[in-house]
Amino acid sequence: MADAQVLEETLSEAVPNNESQKKEETRDEMLSRHRKEISQLQNKEIELKKAAARGSKAEQKVKKKQVEEEVSQLSAKLKEKHAEELASLGYSNSSKGKEKNNLDTLVRAIAGVSVTNQSEHSKPSKSTKRREKRAQQEAEREQRIQEEQNNIVSDRFIEDEKLEKKLAPMGLTVNEIKPDGHCLYRAVEDQLAHLSGGSSPYNYEELRKMAAAYMRKHASDFLPFFLSENAVEEDSDESQAKRFEDYCNEVESTAVWGGQLELGALTHCLRKYILIFSGSFPDVEMGKEYKSEGGGSTPSNASIMLSYHKHAFGLGEHYNSVVPNSIE
Repeated sequence: MADAQVLEETLSEAVPNNESQKKEETRDEMLSRHRKEISQLQNKEIELKKAAARGSKAEQKVKKKQVEEEVSQLSAKLKEKHAEELASLGYSNSSKGKEKNNLDTLVRAIAGVSVTNQSEHSKPSKSTKRREKRAQQEAEREQRIQEEQNNIVSDRFIEDEKLEKKLAPMGLTVNEIKPDGHCLYRAVEDQLAHLSGGSSPYNYEELRKMAAAYMRKHASDFLPFFLSENAVEEDSDESQAKRFEDYCNEVESTAVWGGQLELGALTHCLRKYILIFSGSFPDVEMGKEYKSEGGGSTPSNASIMLSYHKHAFGLGEHYNSVVPNSIE
């Protein structure tokens, strides 16, 4: 498959095998490169899926399966390469009963502490303890990413397959959106562009500001839901309001991930009915009061259609845009 070959070549270039280069690479550079390579593989998968969404439904299904298989193989190769490189820091693949020891070894390696066995009576210095403590969080995050990558392909494949079976009978398909903290707003922007037949009247940054402004103006409607997800014991009314205002500021000006709170705000800002499909959860309808008349609850009456993916990339929830299948 030509696209898969391009992907493998791109991945090979991004993950050099030169031993001398490995020796010159610091531990922080290695961990940073691992994250970058995982991200490159994810972005390349999106490109290939978009390229596969052409032709008849039968052709699209075959090409999509080929892409999934190729990405699965390349993901396995990438995990193996990362495991080998982590071993150079003193980390080895875990086996039953040894997970903690391996994580401790990785922590020590990241902290710059010798990974050789120490005497039971020797005590680490205070500076060593500080380095190990600083390295603990980074090591746990790195291991979590590795573990998630072990399961992500199969979980994602199952979720995508269920979603495809749900959308196909309705003549719908998923339009992949860039996997970053703005994905919810980018997906809504894509939907607005699709509805207008041209460009969207609002870009993702403007949609963020609109959602934040609406939540501030209607704080009494959103605060209970915000607090139910961000509960803090002995929180005063003043501190609750301050935390909610800080959250709205993040929605407005950062890449914090969006969810149902923001979708609830957008459905009123845009006065649009929103339908969210999922392969892992029941579908969700929002803004039913804005649904077009005379149509019941069929997707054809949805102003905005999105898809929610729990297992898209393992680094957070993801939203895509749902559009009618192209006829070629």
